[in-house]
Amino acid sequence: MKIRPLGDRVVIKRLEAEATTKSGIVLPGSAKEKPEIAQVVAVGPGGYVDGKEIKMELQVNDKVFFSKYSGNEVKLDGEEYLIVKQDDILGIVED
Repeated sequence: MKIRPLGDRVVIKRLEAEATTKSGIVLPGSAKEKPEIAQVVAVGPGGYVDGKEIKMELQVNDKVFFSKYSGNEVKLDGEEYLIVKQDDILGIVED
């Protein structure tokens, strides 16, 4: 199955958090924070919100930072995804 977002929504999947700190300390699973960086899985078509045209600036496979408490978590085929508005994306990570 696939998720096809509507309007100005974006489907993202969190990237795995690092299991060790920079100093080499191994973190147990309960001590890890959920990462605020994700990969874009699907992008909606854009549209109009409050009479303003919303142009989608993201593409599938972009790595992005997103607001910590944004979006709705969904589970599909054993995978966890977040559906967020494009406004909740803070920036694109460029290599």
